Amino acid sequence: MKIAADLHTHTIASTHAFSTILENSFSAQQAGLTAIAITDHAPMIEDSPHIWHFNNLEVIPRILNNVIIIRGIEANIIDFDGNIDVPEYLHKSMEWVIASMHGPCITPGSIEDNTKGYIEIAKNPLIDLIGHPTTNEYVWDYEKGLKYIKEYGKFVEINESSIISRRGALENTVRMLRLCKKYEVPVIVNTDSHFCQRIGLTPVSFKIIEETDFPVDLIVNLEWERLKEHILSKHPDALK
Repeated sequence: MKIAADLHTHTIASTHAFSTILENSFSAQQAGLTAIAITDHAPMIEDSPHIWHFNNLEVIPRILNNVIIIRGIEANIIDFDGNIDVPEYLHKSMEWVIASMHGPCITPGSIEDNTKGYIEIAKNPLIDLIGHPTTNEYVWDYEKGLKYIKEYGKFVEINESSIISRRGALENTVRMLRLCKKYEVPVIVNTDSHFCQRIGLTPVSFKIIEETDFPVDLIVNLEWERLKEHILSKHPDALK
């Protein structure tokens, strides 16, 4: 089992990452992927690219190294009321939008605060994916929040990098997957790659998926056509 598209990848435009778009696309080709999303950090992360970077993503060829390039961004959730750090006009021009909680942008709140934050962000029509929601820094009520995430048609991320490197993320991922299975909440499996050679490689995530007997039909990015249908339903002019 492997993903068809890695929808959370970073380039040297976010300077704590170490690869170019060309290097990422080559690694994606080597991993047998159909597509990758370029999702560098939005402005409130200190080393994020300038906003013009995202305005100019259209200069990148649609296909590099036989891999489809999806124009995206990892937005920062900046409060518990559903707000993010990118203007609406820019999000509307993006083809894939992740919303994540990061320490420099939002101070962790109580379980109730964090849960409210994810629920409110789920209501934002510009968002596609809730990024790395299994870290110990932002503990939330999965049972309560996932119902809203499903209701508003969002996906939650199974984040390979978090599982490997963040304390508590493995246990939290298991807990979240079991509830996603119970409530039939669709997920996206990503690498959150900050170096090209990790793109497309999610063995730990799929080990957990197998151990929890998680239904493969709830993993959206196993099939490119299914993912493409979602993108085009929100952005009819995308992927041209």
